[in-house]
Amino acid sequence: QVQLAESGGGLVQAGASLRLSCAASGRSFSTHAMAWFRQAPGKDLEFVAYIDWNGILTTYTDSVKGRFTISRDNAKNAVYLQMNSLKPEDTAVYSCAARRVNYYTSAPDDYRYWGQGTQVTVSS
Repeated sequence: QVQLAESGGGLVQAGASLRLSCAASGRSFSTHAMAWFRQAPGKDLEFVAYIDWNGILTTYTDSVKGRFTISRDNAKNAVYLQMNSLKPEDTAVYSCAARRVNYYTSAPDDYRYWGQGTQVTVSS
């Protein structure tokens, strides 16, 4: 079992940067693929980024490519989302998620473990 806790959200102006962290408990973190999702008010949950067990494969939704970077540190049981050049449309609750199977999927239902989320608000 994996428990996840996000941190690092906040209120920033457009163009600023934030780094989200997701701390995982459990000894099997290194054998879980990880992803970040976000949900804006009144909108569906949206896939943001994915990283495989070893951090070799990363995938991003088109709207964040070139601005966001997902990474992980298996020694620290943590995954990160570096967000640069933030835009007002990036405003959402960001959640990290984990799945045991090591192949890419952007479907929320394929992820078994979820954190509570952290709010990111970008003002114009």
